[in-house]
Amino acid sequence: MDLSTAPGEPGQADRTAAVAATVAGLMPRARTELAELVAFKSVADPSQFPRSECEAAASWVAGALRDEGFEDVAVLDTPDGTQSVYGLLPGPAGAPTVLLYAHYDVQPPLDEAAWHTPPFTLTERDGRWYGRGAADCKGGLIMHLLALRALRENGGVPVTVKVIAEGSEEQGTGGLQQYAEAHPELLAADSIVIGDTGNFRMGLPTVTASLRGMAVLRVGVETLAGNLHSGQFGGAAPDALAALIRTLDSVRDAEGGTVIDGVESGSRWEGLAYPEEDFRRDAKVLDGVGLTGSGSVADRIWAQPSVTVLGIDCPPVVGATPSVQASARAVIGLRVPPGADTAKTTELLVSHLESHVPWGARITVEVVGQGQPFRADTGSPAYTAMAEALRTAYDGAEMQIAGQGGSIPLCDTLSSLYPLAEILLIGLSEPEAQIHAVNESVSPEELERMSVAEALFLHGYAQRV
Repeated sequence: MDLSTAPGEPGQADRTAAVAATVAGLMPRARTELAELVAFKSVADPSQFPRSECEAAASWVAGALRDEGFEDVAVLDTPDGTQSVYGLLPGPAGAPTVLLYAHYDVQPPLDEAAWHTPPFTLTERDGRWYGRGAADCKGGLIMHLLALRALRENGGVPVTVKVIAEGSEEQGTGGLQQYAEAHPELLAADSIVIGDTGNFRMGLPTVTASLRGMAVLRVGVETLAGNLHSGQFGGAAPDALAALIRTLDSVRDAEGGTVIDGVESGSRWEGLAYPEEDFRRDAKVLDGVGLTGSGSVADRIWAQPSVTVLGIDCPPVVGATPSVQASARAVIGLRVPPGADTAKTTELLVSHLESHVPWGARITVEVVGQGQPFRADTGSPAYTAMAEALRTAYDGAEMQIAGQGGSIPLCDTLSSLYPLAEILLIGLSEPEAQIHAVNESVSPEELERMSVAEALFLHGYAQRV
């Protein structure tokens, strides 16, 4: 890190050097702790993994906060049946309050055989640490701990800190949002750092200024009282699986873009560009396969709605019989850009699906969870402090502002509850991290730099407010 470019008052370069050295010295401990966290199979879905895995992870987080001197540490039972962990670290009198957020629940590992290393065993390979949740977002929790430890060893933490670690962010069931709405004083803060996004590219410091909202829907189609022999009845008997496929296909236009009756989809992204060749590389698109939708890549993933088929229940290829299917179901994910209302868009999607199911087939649509989109105010003092911190931690590189196609539903809740709070989104999920996919990983270099940046931000923010 080029400490000669460090901004601020006399002694700032020395402080920055000390913070950076402290974080570097703490990295072996960080790896050990991240390995302990990754080992918990904390998928907040008891149909896939025991609830005890999430409870054990929550207990680990609570213990870590107590070890750091946090007060009022509590494991909160939220309305969706999961647990979030809260702690308070008092700062100097009159100091601003900063809320640090991460989540300890993770996505399922998917095909464990496709992982190069065991998904719940943190493994170093080619300079990266692999494991489910390493970047999204157990690594984010370790980032917060590193930043606080670095400050504590170099003059103390200059702000009051609240930490909240969510237990069901990946499932989108809204437990923490509901808990926060019922206890609005709990998470009140002057500034909120969400450690659940990432740099646009490794080494390019980035804050995320917008998030799409999300909804998850289960779609079921029925056509027959039971499966039928495809030779005896096929050709006239309505096939539920074919009906489901046709219904799902109705949300795509000829270019593969998302179309929902009554929803505008031509919005444009004004900001950091995402070159198509970079996107193809990041997404690992196969040679010769085209991208879907229209407009720039940034338009499509940051400013427009999208619908993705997340899974279908139907007979597997191995063991399939010559039958006309009586029923089929799918799970689909809806993403909603800033400026649109998730609830209204979800209603329109439900109506679209119901009106496009063929042959009079019976259709049911269940909304499992949803959250609103979010757009940040990037002109606030907190963003100025973060820009300075990132510039120092990244050798003079200027902070970039990007969008994010994913969703963190809590952001809209926090924005509504605390309209004066400044909300910043940073993290470790740069493209190479492959979050939500097999072989998720985190760059220890990014973890180290972002931890330094967060520590410098907390110091700089305390001076500005």
